[in-house]
Amino acid sequence: MAFTIQRGTNISHWLSQSQRRGAERRAFFTQADVQRLAKMGGGQLDHLRIPIDEEQMWDAEGNPEPEAFELLDAALDWCAESGLRAIVDLHLLRSHHFLDTEDPPLFADPQEATRFAGLWGQLSERLEPRDPGLVAYELLNEAVARNPEDWNRVAQLAYQAIREREPARIIVLGSNWFNQHHTFHKLRVPDDERMILTFHYYYPMFITHYTASWWADGGDYAGPIHYPGKPIAEEDLVALDPALQRKIQENDWNRPFGREAMIEDLAQPLAVSERTGLPLYCGEFGCYDRTPDPLRRAWFRDILTIFDEHGIAWANWDYKGAFGIIDDAGNPTAIADVLLS
Repeated sequence: MAFTIQRGTNISHWLSQSQRRGAERRAFFTQADVQRLAKMGGGQLDHLRIPIDEEQMWDAEGNPEPEAFELLDAALDWCAESGLRAIVDLHLLRSHHFLDTEDPPLFADPQEATRFAGLWGQLSERLEPRDPGLVAYELLNEAVARNPEDWNRVAQLAYQAIREREPARIIVLGSNWFNQHHTFHKLRVPDDERMILTFHYYYPMFITHYTASWWADGGDYAGPIHYPGKPIAEEDLVALDPALQRKIQENDWNRPFGREAMIEDLAQPLAVSERTGLPLYCGEFGCYDRTPDPLRRAWFRDILTIFDEHGIAWANWDYKGAFGIIDDAGNPTAIADVLLS
C-alpha cells in the first residue's frame, strides 16, 4: 500500500504543547474523535498529522513514558481501523522550540543533535512493525536554525537513523525557519523517492494571527483588517506607533495579499518539488478564530483552491480549538464547511 495523502488535520495540544496528563489527556482525544474525523465532509479527510513532544514521550533521562506511547499506539490503531493514514510529527524537543529567540541547543551542541537522532531511532524501533502505507514520520516541526546548513546537517542525522532500520518508510522533510516557503531553495533534499516535502503557510499574519497574544511582533494590533488586499488600510497604518509601522514595512507584512500573492509565495516549494519529483505537503495552515469570519472563509477558499490546482496535499491547523474545525465544545466552526466542501 502506498502512503498517499490529500486532505488532513492536525491533532494539536494532545501529545504536544499541553500540560494535560492522565485522565484529562486520555479524554481530550479518543477513538470517537478519529471516527468522527473519518466521516467528516462525507469522508474527505484521509490522514491525521499527530504532533508529539519529547517532554511528553520521554523523561529527562531519555526513558519512554509508557502512557504517552500507549496513547500514540492507540491513535495509530484508531487511524488504521478508520481508514486514515497518520504522520507522526516530532514537534518540540527539549533542545529545540520553534519560538526560541536564540539558536537552539539542537544546532549548537553536537550531543543534542546525536540525542535527536537517537529519539528517532527509538521511535523507528517501536513503530517499525506498522505498515509504511499507513504511517509516515516527520523529522521536526519548524526548524529555526540561524544557519540553514545546521538544519541540513542535523536533519541528515535523523534521516539516517530512520533509514538504517526502515528503508521503505516515508519521511517528511521541511525547510528551515518555520518551514517557510521562501527558505526552500536552501533545503538539502536526499536523493530518496520515499520522501514528502513539507511547508507551512500562515500569510498574511495580520489575517491568520489577528490579535494572537503569542505573536509578539504584531499580535497587539486590534484595528480593522482586510482580505484580499492590504491587510491594514493606509489610513489605519499611519495612525500606528512609528516603531510598529517600521516593523511592518521592514518585514513586508502589509503587501497586498490574495490568490496571486499566494501563488507567488509557493513558487519555491513547487520548483523544488518539480526538480526532485517529490510530492508537496502543507502540513500547517490556518486562521485564528478572532479574525472576522468572512475574511477567514475568503482566505481559506483561496488557499484551498491553490492547493487543489497544484496538487499540494494539506493538513489544516487544527482539529479542535482556536484554529479548529470544531470548537472546545465539539461544535463545527465557521470554517468547517469551507475545509470540507
